Amino acid sequence: MCAMLAGVATSQTVPSQGSNDQLNVGGLFADQTLNVVTVDEGVSATTTAGGNTFGMTVDGADGGLTSNQDNQGVISAHGVINASGSMGASSSNATTAVGNSGTATAAYGTLSGFMVQTNTGAVTARGQIEGETAQAGDVAETTLAAGNSQGLLLVNGSMGARVSQNNQADVAADGGAILHYVSGTAVVAGTAAGNNIDLTGANQSAARVITDQNNGAANVTGTKFTAYGNSYLSATGATASGNNLSASNEGPLLDVTSHQYNTAYVRGQAEESSYEFGSAQASAYGVGNSVMAGNYGPGLVLDNTQVNDGGGVEVIASFSGDSGYDAGSSATAIGNAVTGYVCNQCSGTMTATNSQSNNVDVSARSTISLTGNARSIAGVATATGNNASFSVTNSGH
Repeated sequence: MCAMLAGVATSQTVPSQGSNDQLNVGGLFADQTLNVVTVDEGVSATTTAGGNTFGMTVDGADGGLTSNQDNQGVISAHGVINASGSMGASSSNATTAVGNSGTATAAYGTLSGFMVQTNTGAVTARGQIEGETAQAGDVAETTLAAGNSQGLLLVNGSMGARVSQNNQADVAADGGAILHYVSGTAVVAGTAAGNNIDLTGANQSAARVITDQNNGAANVTGTKFTAYGNSYLSATGATASGNNLSASNEGPLLDVTSHQYNTAYVRGQAEESSYEFGSAQASAYGVGNSVMAGNYGPGLVLDNTQVNDGGGVEVIASFSGDSGYDAGSSATAIGNAVTGYVCNQCSGTMTATNSQSNNVDVSARSTISLTGNARSIAGVATATGNNASFSVTNSGH
């Protein structure tokens, strides 16, 4: 998930020594509608709403950062494309809504930071393509919603950071697409997270981070629905996470201490129908708490604690049609998930400590319904309370 937003309510830039304090209490509403009859090249719509956004970069120097972001307003982004004729060769509809968004970058230097994000305003991103009589070449329809999102970026740099995130409001990413005929590739995807942290390190970087993520919202939902008369290649996907941490580094050390607590009902739902289809896939994923930490280098230290409580996790995926070639449906639901890996062409070492507790129901349902013929049908449904995977390899990327 991307941590940066453009055109939002509050934006600041600070020098190498930064102190940031942001409060947004007003509602943010971004609405866009494109009415299309016929175009040749394509249609593009970008709709973004956010409460607070902040970025700091140290380049060739050392710096320190203290950041506090508090969003209390409702955040809503709604992007719609109405089409009746042709949408052209390639079209896209991107809709994003985030309560608090921040990035911290260390390039050829060292950054130490303490970042706090609190969201209490409901966040909704809804993207739609309405073209019951329309045709299109390639189509991409993406929807992203997050209560809090923090990005940590390193390029031949080092970083020591503590990130604290608290989300107490519903987060939803939904919508979909209706088209008569898709001659190319149609990708429709929605991603929702109560709290999200992305760390990316490149070119011999090193990072030590401590993260605390608490998602006390009632609901986190990612839902996508698509319907096609005739489609060549199509994929409908939905992902919902209470708390998500993704850390990937290339360098001598990645040291991650993660604490995640989720009480929200998490729902991922992806449903697709296509009367005639070439290759069609519906995929849904839902997880209460998720951590991925990997270092393409000699050292990884991972200390992980996860508790999933409250509303449970429910995932639904389905595909229906008449006749075609390849049809698939995949539903994966997990209470707590952690993956750690260290990879080096010489040798890698890992120190991992893991504690996971799932106290609620987890369900996954996958359905495929055809009224005619198909070349292949593949369905997967997986429900897991706690999943942990750790690996050390001696191969490269």
